[in-house]
Amino acid sequence: MRALHFVAPWQLPSIVLFAVIGATHAASASAALADDINAVRVHGCARSPGIPHRLRVVAGLNEVARRIATGSSLKVALAATGYHAAQISSLHVVASDGEAGTMRLLREHYCAQIDDPRLRDMGIAARGSDTWIVLAAPLATPQPEDAAAISGRALALVNEARGHPRHCGREFFDTAPPLKLSTALGAAALEHSRDMARRSYFDHQGPDGSTPASRVKRAGYAWRVVGENIAAGVATPEEAVQGWLQSPPHCENLMDPRFVDMGIAYAINPTNASVILWTQVFGAALAEGDSRTPR
Repeated sequence: MRALHFVAPWQLPSIVLFAVIGATHAASASAALADDINAVRVHGCARSPGIPHRLRVVAGLNEVARRIATGSSLKVALAATGYHAAQISSLHVVASDGEAGTMRLLREHYCAQIDDPRLRDMGIAARGSDTWIVLAAPLATPQPEDAAAISGRALALVNEARGHPRHCGREFFDTAPPLKLSTALGAAALEHSRDMARRSYFDHQGPDGSTPASRVKRAGYAWRVVGENIAAGVATPEEAVQGWLQSPPHCENLMDPRFVDMGIAYAINPTNASVILWTQVFGAALAEGDSRTPR
């Protein structure tokens, strides 16, 4: 039995950037600065052709920026305001010549963040010569009614991956037969995702001592071999599967030719720091009359 997990790469440490030039400038987090940032974004920064959609100023991110300005970490500020980000950048600019200097520094150092099409929301706070800007993409979670379609999509992505030889770290895996969805493994995956979301933990062992093997058995699956991957904070099956493929031990689970069945499920809890928790369970069932010891 192998059980692996990963945390979404957007999660902390997030990208925190800092530039200093000059001092002693009093400015406010104004709508004018937000408009100037959007003008740079729309018309293009450096060699960028520009992004057609503007960043929207979000009260929650303004509060995140204000909390960072008073010494809070990005992680603590996000937790306190309840803004859930799929991706986030925090910029700190110190300019001696007001908004013009702030914009100059943004153009010189932060075009990649301003022009990132994944980022949709913005928050600004300023104090003296310092300006804090938070740019983020909100985490868009799937709905419960999407579960069947998402399971099917995840299966297709996994089988596509298994259809090609690949290295999982230093280990080479040849192509593996396609998996099929198992109702029992799906139930075990959902049980664990819901438990992690509800109790705010991220582990293969539940607080009640449950393990991937015991949960699978409880779901009615008589396993010969079983494995589990978990993930937190990613909103789509594409992100989940890609994250697992990029992690050698998770990739090994996904490519293991011994597995024939798969179940995958997610659970959402907005009060949980990760918001969305995923569990992917692999298995091969005991054949009728098979008395071999499971492993």
